[in-house]
Amino acid sequence: MTVSERTLSTVTRPSRLQRIKESLSILWQSKVAVAGLILVLFWALAAILAPAVTTYKPNTEDAQAINQSPSASHWLGTDHKGRDLWSRVAYGGRIVLVMWPITDSFWIPGGVAIWGVLIALAVGSTLGLMSGYYGGWIDEVVMRILDAMMAFPTILLYLIIIAAVGASATNVVIAITIAGAPGVARLVRSLALDIRTRDYIAAAETRGESGLWMMFVEILPNARGPIIIDAMLRVGYAIFSIGTLGFLGLGLPPPNPDWGSMVQAGHHYIFNNPWGVIWPTVAISSLVVGLNLLADGLREESLRYQ
Repeated sequence: MTVSERTLSTVTRPSRLQRIKESLSILWQSKVAVAGLILVLFWALAAILAPAVTTYKPNTEDAQAINQSPSASHWLGTDHKGRDLWSRVAYGGRIVLVMWPITDSFWIPGGVAIWGVLIALAVGSTLGLMSGYYGGWIDEVVMRILDAMMAFPTILLYLIIIAAVGASATNVVIAITIAGAPGVARLVRSLALDIRTRDYIAAAETRGESGLWMMFVEILPNARGPIIIDAMLRVGYAIFSIGTLGFLGLGLPPPNPDWGSMVQAGHHYIFNNPWGVIWPTVAISSLVVGLNLLADGLREESLRYQ
C-alpha cells in the first residue's frame, strides 16, 4: 500500500454527532442568531407547556372579570368575555407551532405553520430539482406555471384558496403550501443549476446514476444550507399570514385561541381594553422577528465558513 493510499484509508468522515456540534458552534458564534433562538424557544416552550404554565382554560369565560388589566390573577389581563389572555396566547401558540388539529379529536405533532412550510418545501423542492436538473421543456413548463402562481399577491392567493375551500386548520395548511411552493421551487432550481456543473455531479453521471439519485442524493443534500435558512423565514411568513387570515375571519374557526382572531375580536374594545390587541400582536411580531433573526444570524455565520 502506498503512502497516499494509507493516508486516504485513515481519513474518516465526521460522525453525525460531530456535525451537530459544528452546526451548534456556528449558531452560538452569532449574537443575532442566539437572540432569535431565545425568542423562538420562549414561544415554543410556552406552547408546549401551556397546560402547566397557565391557570385558566383558554375558552373559560368569567363575567366578573371582563376587560381587566394585567394583575396577579390574570398576568396579561382578560378579554371582552372575561377569558384569560395569557392562557389564550399560550394555547394559540400550540396550534401555530406544536399541533395540527386535523379534526376536533385527532391532531398530529407540528403546528399549522410548520406543516404548511414542510409540505411546501417537499413540493417546491421536487419541482425545482426537476426543473434545474433536466432543463429544456420540463424547465419551461414548470417555471411558467409557477410564475403564473407567483403573479398573484400572496395574501390575495390565501384569500382565494380559503374562500373556496372554507376556514379550517387543514385548509390553512393547504393554502400555505400552495402559496409557498413556487418560491421554494425557484430557489431550489437556482441552486440545482449551479450544483449540476460541479465535478462530483459529472462523476455520478459517469457511474450511470439515475435522475432521482442525482436530484435527491447528489444535488439536494448539497443545497440544504440555503434551503433550511429560507424555510425559517417562510415559517415566519406563514405565522404572519395565519394571523392575517384570523383577523379577516378566514383563519382557524372559533373558539380556537388563534392570535389573529384575538386581535380582530379585541380591536372593537381597544379604547377600553387595549391588552386584548397588544398581547397577541406582540406574540405574532416577536415570534416572526425571532425566526428572522435566527435565519439571518445563521446565514451570516455560514458565509464566513465558505
